[in-house]
Amino acid sequence: MHAPPLRPDRYLEAGDRSGPREKGARHGCCRVERRRGAISRPERTPDALRTALARLAPHRLADMERQKDEAFQLAAQSNSLGPIRGWLTIWAAEVEVERRPDLLERRRAAERAVQTCDRDDPAWLAATEELLAVLREAREAGG
Repeated sequence: MHAPPLRPDRYLEAGDRSGPREKGARHGCCRVERRRGAISRPERTPDALRTALARLAPHRLADMERQKDEAFQLAAQSNSLGPIRGWLTIWAAEVEVERRPDLLERRRAAERAVQTCDRDDPAWLAATEELLAVLREAREAGG
């Protein structure tokens, strides 16, 4: 249950929300936290997000690239940058989750509950709410 399939309305609604960036030593597109060796928040550009994802979750690169191609195609068809801004918002949040162990564990636990609980079980609703909360927190932090 990682990045959902492309829905044009998601890209048109997501918009551009640039947030504050962390300070730190720069290595390529992103800063490295020397204490833990983990990458810090990358710049909100396609190349920076791709490089960060390649380090954090390389198995997700194909999905990212496919969705980027779809967003660019939709942008060309609609003569709007909205789909590209939306793609950046979605993948900045995905990278934020992948780079933060706290968010990643919360998402994994919620995904497990969603996949194993019956939809009538209150735990299923709580898990879906937790998934939304994780994505909201990641979007706010990741810009």
